[in-house]
Amino acid sequence: MIMYTVAEDHMGDTEIAQVIAFICGIIVILLMIMGLASTDWLMALGWRQGLFAHCIEEAAPTPLPFNVPDSAGCFQARDVAYIKAAAALCVVCLITDIAATILTGLGLRSQDNRDKHKYYRFAVFCMGFALVSLLIALVIYPVCFAAELNFGNRPMWEFGWAYGVGWGAAIFLFGGAVLLLCDKESEEIYYKERKIVRDDIGGGGGGSMIGMGHHGGRSGTQLA
Repeated sequence: MIMYTVAEDHMGDTEIAQVIAFICGIIVILLMIMGLASTDWLMALGWRQGLFAHCIEEAAPTPLPFNVPDSAGCFQARDVAYIKAAAALCVVCLITDIAATILTGLGLRSQDNRDKHKYYRFAVFCMGFALVSLLIALVIYPVCFAAELNFGNRPMWEFGWAYGVGWGAAIFLFGGAVLLLCDKESEEIYYKERKIVRDDIGGGGGGSMIGMGHHGGRSGTQLA
């Protein structure tokens, strides 16, 4: 009896989505490091404010924003709850995105289909958690700043490039999570189809039987 089954190496041929998600994870790491290190989240005349420090330019007009008594230079960020919360959430985002990127890389490297599925599943959870953390930080930062705007001592404020980098990281996080999630669903369909093929082969009597998968481009031949 001759039986044709779907090849076991299907997963290695359709990992473009995971590769793109892996690249998105690396880009997010770089963007988050830039955003965390920068003081250009919030800017006004003679003043730059980041998550961990604020800088005062030479000859900045007084009174300084929020009545800060410092002179020219960079100093530790003001002891304000929303700045600390945004910084902590961005750090959480960076750590969980690093974990998601590592898990995706391990999935790409693994030769076992079940291990791949586990790595990608946990990577989706990590990227989703990172995205939620970052979005919360990006929302509370401007909202809470608006509440203390009356103490800003400046007629005009603007959000700097570092704040925009945060939104860019959020877009890449969303894209990476969607790619991994969509591929996870296609893997589940593949496993179900392969199980049906095996069940059909196991339940068949004498003669020959052909099982075809919609995702694989190869077929294996088994002689019995």
